[in-house]
Amino acid sequence: MRSVPERLQHSVLAVLRPVGEFVHVSAIYLGLAVLTTLGLSLVLPSMRQQSQQLHEVVLAMFQADGAGYAGDDEGDLQEWSVPPVAQAPEGAAPSDGPADGGADGAVADAGQPAGSADQTAAAGRLTFTGALAASLRDQPIPGVSQAQAHALRSYLARKYRIANSVAGALIRAAFEIGRERNLDPQLLLAVIAIESRYNPFVESSVGAQGLMQVMTSVHRAKLRPSGGPASVFDPVVNMRVGAQILGDCIRRRGGIQGGLACYVGATGPSDGGYGARVLAERRRIALASGLPPKD
Repeated sequence: MRSVPERLQHSVLAVLRPVGEFVHVSAIYLGLAVLTTLGLSLVLPSMRQQSQQLHEVVLAMFQADGAGYAGDDEGDLQEWSVPPVAQAPEGAAPSDGPADGGADGAVADAGQPAGSADQTAAAGRLTFTGALAASLRDQPIPGVSQAQAHALRSYLARKYRIANSVAGALIRAAFEIGRERNLDPQLLLAVIAIESRYNPFVESSVGAQGLMQVMTSVHRAKLRPSGGPASVFDPVVNMRVGAQILGDCIRRRGGIQGGLACYVGATGPSDGGYGARVLAERRRIALASGLPPKD
């Protein structure tokens, strides 16, 4: 028969054993909670930012497009005026100089003079200020319905976080330059999306600059009629020069896929997926606008 101290010790152990197990399990869960907290502290800021962006996109989707494109005060637009745009004669073809290669890496003759047609027509062409003024007034784009223009403008503004008026100005410039160079304007917009994400002041590690990442050291002659290398940061000037380079590349390689590889400076059989990314974005742009792509 056990003595009183032994029975007391046995009772204490019987009580302490589950308490010890409880403390052990609690310590495990506490450790897991600490690890989870540390992990969430690293992940939550990016999730919060993504949620905020998603919220803004949803709000923009339900916002009426028509009310957002015109100025709130018509008096604010009195200072704007669209400069006259010189129209080329019927049947006139744009000047096409020798191909200069890709914007980022293809070899070109930097000393080659720009085409005389580009020099004589530069003064009367649409400028970024004129395109922006037309966008603020919601003036129609030739060959594009208002509904298509608004849908495309809304898509670019939401995705690349640029002003609606700026998106409209770049769309207008793309369609005009596309007509001049016989290029799909939606292809130009897709190239801009992949090259710079619509940042006109971006510069790559190799010195490619602006919306279409033009190499000023290689294509200096093309920029001379517009004021020299500094004009590469003018959105419309950059688009004109980039479109000329892209058009030359497409003619040299015999098609859009090869032309895009040339534009990015790919000399081997692979362009690193650049062409596929551009064409995928063009399909998304065409889906947003309702305009079929042109080959």
